[in-house]
Amino acid sequence: MNTNAPKSTTWWVAVIIGVLGIVGRFVALPVLTVYSWWLVCIGFIVLALATAIKGL
Repeated sequence: MNTNAPKSTTWWVAVIIGVLGIVGRFVALPVLTVYSWWLVCIGFIVLALATAIKGL
């Protein structure tokens, strides 16, 4: 499998989504707390797809 470096914008989006999930786990915010696990998973999936798909 050939991997590619993700674009800077895609990397930042994945990091922001993941950080929101982590913050939602430790800080009681109504929306973030409920979906904290899914936000971390989505951030990881976005990052994994960006390394697998060229130009993402």
